[in-house]
Amino acid sequence: MSNIEQTLSIIKPDAVERNLDNEIKEVFKNKGFSIVKEKKIQIEKSEAERFYKVHETKPFYNDLCAYLSSGPIVVMILQKENAVLGNRELMGATNPVEAEEGTIRKKYGISIDKNSVHGSDSIDNAKIEIDFFFKD
Repeated sequence: MSNIEQTLSIIKPDAVERNLDNEIKEVFKNKGFSIVKEKKIQIEKSEAERFYKVHETKPFYNDLCAYLSSGPIVVMILQKENAVLGNRELMGATNPVEAEEGTIRKKYGISIDKNSVHGSDSIDNAKIEIDFFFKD
């Protein structure tokens, strides 16, 4: 039985600023993801705070929200079998220095904060995050 899932992916401001969005989209497509929907947007800090609410008690929360709202981002719904885990593996570790060779963060990430991409960490969160950006 196939396990087709959808997950949310964000190409973060540091990557969009360096015009890497199309290159990163190609990485996803080459790994078998289809991009169901996508849009380039700029969000307000208050929206970033809502999006990252799960992290609000963490020390990096404020910087994270300020960063996500600091420039245009590309939000995408990716789909394939086991998309959530597949995307996490393809992104690599949060810190690009620790990320495996061949991962998006290893190749494009600048720092633990400017790590180029975000991806949902669970099927439940994928649904919440997709609804956050693509509620019709």
